[in-house]
Amino acid sequence: MDLSMTTTAFSIDGYHVVRNLGVVRGITVRSRSVLGNLAGGIQTIFGGNITIFTELCEHARLEAFQLLLQHAQELGANAIIGIRYDANDVLDGVTEVLAYGTAVVMEKT
Repeated sequence: MDLSMTTTAFSIDGYHVVRNLGVVRGITVRSRSVLGNLAGGIQTIFGGNITIFTELCEHARLEAFQLLLQHAQELGANAIIGIRYDANDVLDGVTEVLAYGTAVVMEKT
C-alpha cells in the first residue's frame, strides 16, 4: 500500500478521513561512536555546523520515520496525519528518536 500522504497537519486538502486506525510510531535508539565523538569534538573547535552530529540526527530521524510508515502500512493506512518527532537521552551519548502520528484511511472529497 502506498503511504504517500503524510503531514504534520490534521487534515489534507481534498481528502477526508473515513477511518481512524489509531496512533502509530517509529522508534530508534542511537549512540555516538568514540570516533564520531572525536570528530565532533574537533569540529566544535572550529565552530559552525557539526556535520558528524547532523548526519547522525538525520539518519536517526529518517529511520524513525520509515518505521512509522511501516507501522501504518501494517494497519492498512493510506495516510498519516499529525506527525511529530520527539527525542530523549537514554544514557549519556545514547538518544531515542520517536516519530508518531495518527494512521488513517482517507478518500477524496
